[in-house]
Amino acid sequence: MFKKIVLSNGLRLILAPMKESPSTTILVLFGTGSKYETKNINGISHFLEHLFFKGTKKRPNTLAISELLDRVGGEYNAFTSKEFTGYWAKVAGEYTDLAFDWVSDILLNSKFDGGEINKERGVIAEEINMIFDNPMRYVGELWEELLYGDQPAGWDVIGTKEVINSLSRRQFLDYFTAHYQTKNAVVCVAGKVGKDVEAKVLKYFGRLKKGQGGQKLAVREAQRQPQVLLFNKATDQTHLRLGVRGYDLFHKDRFALMLLSSILGGMMSSRLFISVREKKGLAYYVRTMAENYTDSGCLVTGAGVANNKAAEAIEAILVEYRKIRDQKIPAAEIIKAKDNLRGSLLLGLETSDELAGWLGTQELLRQEVLTPEQIFSKIKAVSAANLQRVARDIFRPEKLNLALIGPFKEKGKFEKILKL
Repeated sequence: MFKKIVLSNGLRLILAPMKESPSTTILVLFGTGSKYETKNINGISHFLEHLFFKGTKKRPNTLAISELLDRVGGEYNAFTSKEFTGYWAKVAGEYTDLAFDWVSDILLNSKFDGGEINKERGVIAEEINMIFDNPMRYVGELWEELLYGDQPAGWDVIGTKEVINSLSRRQFLDYFTAHYQTKNAVVCVAGKVGKDVEAKVLKYFGRLKKGQGGQKLAVREAQRQPQVLLFNKATDQTHLRLGVRGYDLFHKDRFALMLLSSILGGMMSSRLFISVREKKGLAYYVRTMAENYTDSGCLVTGAGVANNKAAEAIEAILVEYRKIRDQKIPAAEIIKAKDNLRGSLLLGLETSDELAGWLGTQELLRQEVLTPEQIFSKIKAVSAANLQRVARDIFRPEKLNLALIGPFKEKGKFEKILKL
């Protein structure tokens, strides 16, 4: 399915040929993001990602950069998260060389022009406003703030307007030099893969600075009782995140956590979808997710409910948390969740860009790539006893957290019902 090669300059290359694929995706990932920042530069990882699209020596402006792949129907973008940043291009296989040239050009030859930096401050300010105006999304930022507080893990990836307006060109150049290095990067080529890809990667990325990249602070977690973070906003609907602290990417029980999230709220026949939406009619969307970082994790349920039904919805979710902790899960329900995870993973790897992202992030974050079959094997090995043990471990009062956005001024009533 894939092949890993460590090149002479320390850069890791993942090749994932797909026999019938008409497309090729080139994805370059770097092990840096908002967790690698300090308070005075919070948001610089994301801001820097924007600047790679502002002009290079060969393609002097945004139009020249975007037009190149637009002319061949290519897809391209970049993204920044807490622990990694990525740049990708997806093209018809015959344009693979063009995609290599495009990705390497923006990463190695960007000008970081001072005028463009100043203009982009306004763009990011509007992106911040957009997130703030979208409570369904913003409540996710509040959830992370509640879990981790005033440390890099708890800061918004996008940063604050104050910091965005203060960053200098020199700070961008220094951050790029310190974090965009060969041993801190993974190049993944998926889809229609030619025989000479290794040589092409060395040709196009040979000038990437050698080195290990930057370091991030370890996450600190110190919770002793349930916590509530309330953001008062005049909304037509209350958006909430209710969940518990979980496990990191390396923990032996992360597959059990994944199964619990599927059983609780990972599909339309899940417990929370049936109880909260179908039986009680409290929400249009309700979904449970297991999230894993390299040094922390959680299980969290998100929902949007009527303002006057928020407390009832929270209690309904807690009922299902208690039930899955205190009662043995039927074998048929476990089998359904395992089959669901297997099927969704296979469907999620149908295209070259999805496969590149899945393989590349595993290599970058875990330094190990598991095949779908290996993951299926680990999921299949999770027993009913494993699930109950993990449920008893995570669904405890001192791990319980609630973040919500709505027209509320006092969080006392929510604190009273937040019990396991």
